[in-house]
Formats: sequence, structure tokens, C-alpha cells
Amino acid sequence: MSRRKLGQLEAEVLAVLAGADGYLSTSELCERLNGDPAYTTVNTILFRLLDKKMVERSQRGRAFVYRLLVDESEIAAERMFGHLRVASDPSHVLSQFAHGLNNSEAAALRAVLNENRNQNEESP
Repeated sequence: MSRRKLGQLEAEVLAVLAGADGYLSTSELCERLNGDPAYTTVNTILFRLLDKKMVERSQRGRAFVYRLLVDESEIAAERMFGHLRVASDPSHVLSQFAHGLNNSEAAALRAVLNENRNQNEESP
């Protein structure tokens, strides 16, 4: 079994919490994550997210449960911006990103870019 980076696991935890209808316990998160991550590892990720004020914690019986407090799309976009800001050739990074998109993702990106262009043309 290959080990994933903590940043990747954190992103996966955030994605599972974003898709949840409510609070999830560490055990429930472990069940929904791929690769059977250790309970203690997921708990560590949750403590870090709690410190970053990205999740909130409540108590359900004797267990703590967690809920996402931030917009998952804003988190992903900020990570992408961070990579672009430090790249020596941001245009090449964007090109590589665009070439990796499947047809539906490319269509969604085109729609967003067209919408953004139309909004900029309407602005004085």
C-alpha cells in the first residue's frame, strides 16, 4: 500500500466533509476515505483543520464529530493560486493544467472564462 502525503489526505478529508449532509465522526470519515487511513492520522488532520478554523467540532455521545466551515471551492482555488504564484512559468503551468482536463472539465472552464470575459466587457 502506498502512502499519500498529508496534504493530499487533508484535501480528501475536506472533500468528504464537503459532501456530507452534517457532522461526521473520525470513524465515519475513515470509512468514507480511500486506502483505509489510520484513525489516528485522520484525527490529526481533523485537529489541524480545527486549528485552522476550517472545521468545527461538536460532541455526539462520547465521540467528537466534525463539519466543514469553509467553501471547498475557495480552498482548492487558493491552492491553485499558490502554485501559480511561485511557478517560474505560470503560463506553462496553466497549459499543463488545461491539457489534463477531461471534456466536461474543459467545457466547464470555457464557460467560466466566457462568463468572466462577458462580465469584464460590461464593466465600465
